[in-house]
Amino acid sequence: MHDIRAIRDNPDAFEAALARRGLTGLAAQILSLDEARRARIQAAETAQAEQNRASKDVGAAKARGDEAEFDRLRTLLAQSRADIARMQAEAADLDGQLRDLLLGVPNLPLDHVPEGRDENDNVELRRWGTPATPDFTPVEHFQIAGVVPGMDFELGAKLSGSRFVVLKGAVARIHRALAQFMLDLHVDRHGLQETWTPVLVLEEMMLGTGQLPKFGEDSYQTREGWWLVPTSEVTLTNTVHGDLVDHATLPRRMVAHSQCFRSEAGSAGRDTTGMLRQHQFEKVEMVSITDAETGLAEHDRMTRCAEAVLEALELPYRTLVLCTGDMGFGARITHDMEVWLPGQNRYREISSVSYCGDFQARRMNARYRPEGGGKPDFVHTLNGSGLAVGRALIAVLENGQQADGSVLLPQVLHPYLRGASRLTAQGDLA
Repeated sequence: MHDIRAIRDNPDAFEAALARRGLTGLAAQILSLDEARRARIQAAETAQAEQNRASKDVGAAKARGDEAEFDRLRTLLAQSRADIARMQAEAADLDGQLRDLLLGVPNLPLDHVPEGRDENDNVELRRWGTPATPDFTPVEHFQIAGVVPGMDFELGAKLSGSRFVVLKGAVARIHRALAQFMLDLHVDRHGLQETWTPVLVLEEMMLGTGQLPKFGEDSYQTREGWWLVPTSEVTLTNTVHGDLVDHATLPRRMVAHSQCFRSEAGSAGRDTTGMLRQHQFEKVEMVSITDAETGLAEHDRMTRCAEAVLEALELPYRTLVLCTGDMGFGARITHDMEVWLPGQNRYREISSVSYCGDFQARRMNARYRPEGGGKPDFVHTLNGSGLAVGRALIAVLENGQQADGSVLLPQVLHPYLRGASRLTAQGDLA
């Protein structure tokens, strides 16, 4: 959420930053509502002051026994109270309109974020690893012989409908091993605090991180009013919701493995085969809570944490900085990691790491108390996948596939699989 005072002070800069995202005219719309709201508030306060003075006149008229003047003034007071109530109601309505408008305005990109319209304008920062050149034609993950027995889309559809899968046997075990490996790496090497959080949250938590109101159709809500988290970014970031934390406790670095739920309403018709885009999936999510001075450095650190997972899994990838037209709603800058998928012969997203500045903190009213005193300031927040577990499974299976339908597994997973190093063509671990 944006600071209305900053928009008032420099509307041209605000408008120029949003124009880089392809949005125009919002500054004038916001300031028009703000001006009308402030005018109603001022009018109500002026009328209240006049009413207070009139109340004294009523008392004086009654004291001197002037019944006619007393009745006249009392009638005027009643009308004044009605006018004040009306102006206050109008101000409250305009305040709600302004809040709703601001809640739907995306974050402002940093100056050095490349300008562009869509994913074709993203800028590659670096690559790691060289995609293999096998002497056979690689297939997609769900077509690998050893995977077929353990990846049941028909049963998933029977149980829940389209875009669900049931993992069985060795494939389910590899999936679980990946999540455990990622958690261990982030906790033991990267110093993140392992955290377990609910997958059902209150609406204000979805508002706090920016999933609502703009992207409500992409999430699921229960009849009782809870929302299913699209990622544990929601819960981890909201751990400081409404809090005033000590600066000495920052940065707070957390990691969680959770189920995630997305309706994929905005992705109809995309990636309908395989398990690349599912309604229910798992992620290992990283969140950092920092101050303004260390936020960008933390973004680079978190990017390296995600890259380290890919490197340990021996998966070729590339890192991109997203352009202004492809960035997420709450981000000021985003790094995407795309992993090589031989079955598709292309790189596909497996992690997004975003720096949000104080955008989410303003929505959550999450602040910190500076060391040595001073006025509290809003925390800065970051989030990133470390990694999407299902997509990591896809990448491991496709990059390790062999001509006979078996799959060689990354060495770092062997201890999590009781020493097994491959998935056989029959679907067993060996």
